Amino acid sequence: MTETLIHCPECGATIPISEALQQQIRQELENRLKQEWQSRLRQAVEQAERQARQSLEMQLQLLQEQLEQQRRKTEVAQKLELQLRKEKAELEQKRREFELEIQRRLDDEKSRLEKALREQLSQEQQRKLLEKEKQIEQLRQALADAKQKAELGSQELQGEALEDDVQQGLESRFPHDRIEPVPKGMRGADIVQTVRNDRQQDCGTIVWEIKNTKHWQPAWLDKLKQDQRSLSAPIAVLVSAALPDGINGFGRIDGVWVCGLRHWPALASVLREQLIQVAFARAASEGQNEKMALLYQYLASDEFRQKVETIVEAFEALQSQLQKERRAMEKLWKEREKQLQRVITSTAGMYGDLQGIIGSALQPVAALELESNLLEYREEES
Repeated sequence: MTETLIHCPECGATIPISEALQQQIRQELENRLKQEWQSRLRQAVEQAERQARQSLEMQLQLLQEQLEQQRRKTEVAQKLELQLRKEKAELEQKRREFELEIQRRLDDEKSRLEKALREQLSQEQQRKLLEKEKQIEQLRQALADAKQKAELGSQELQGEALEDDVQQGLESRFPHDRIEPVPKGMRGADIVQTVRNDRQQDCGTIVWEIKNTKHWQPAWLDKLKQDQRSLSAPIAVLVSAALPDGINGFGRIDGVWVCGLRHWPALASVLREQLIQVAFARAASEGQNEKMALLYQYLASDEFRQKVETIVEAFEALQSQLQKERRAMEKLWKEREKQLQRVITSTAGMYGDLQGIIGSALQPVAALELESNLLEYREEES
């Protein structure tokens, strides 16, 4: 049996031991090892606890430091946020005050500019109005001068127009006769009518003097009688818009027939027919002076005048009926003209209202502008 040897941990010697001793030693060794292990375990646990406590304390301290730093940062951030909010509020207040001041200045400047512009526009409008009034006054003066000149020259023009009407009337009524107007500027009657019968034989001459004036002048008769003598015309007729006292429609003064504008066609027909009859009688009884004297007396008698008046009155009745129809149509035309004038006036008023509201944005209407209105005014005046 082999003995168990042990080594001394202190001296390193090898010592043999018996089994009992071995058991005892083993027991002691186990107890010692157990105590030592428990002691080391307790020390390790304590050390671990200390380390853990220290670590926890360090972590706790670190956390506390972090919390403190975070708290300080939070305080700084809060203070900074508060400061920023205060600054923002102050900036907002300053911005509102600045905008209010700017708006006040803009309003003041706008009011000043509006006042200056209003004054300028008022001055320009006043100046333009004065210019327009001056132009209108000049146009009125020019219109008055033109109207006066037209009135001065219209008598001659109206006389020429009436001469043309009488000439055309004679030519259309008596196509066989020779109608010769006296050229302007030459002495003599206005129209010389050579009466011809159906066989184109001259039967006599009628001299016509045309006057389209407002006042009767007796000197016309002397002039027409001179023209009658120079042409050796048996009949002289003075057609005038103004008749002398005692003449109603037509009549005879100092051997000259005088008639109004409405009666000359009838008188022309009667006188022409009498010239044809006289020429026929003269041809039939040539050399019979007594009959010629009787015929002359007949032409100068009241009986002849009454017959002429009867013919003229019948012609005048027909012409009066025609004039009534013409007046009825003219009345209808005048009513339509007044209606059109009211429409034009209302349209011009509406155009003026819109132009006053919209201003230059409204497209101009040429027919309603000043020049067109002035032309219409001239036409109405004429």
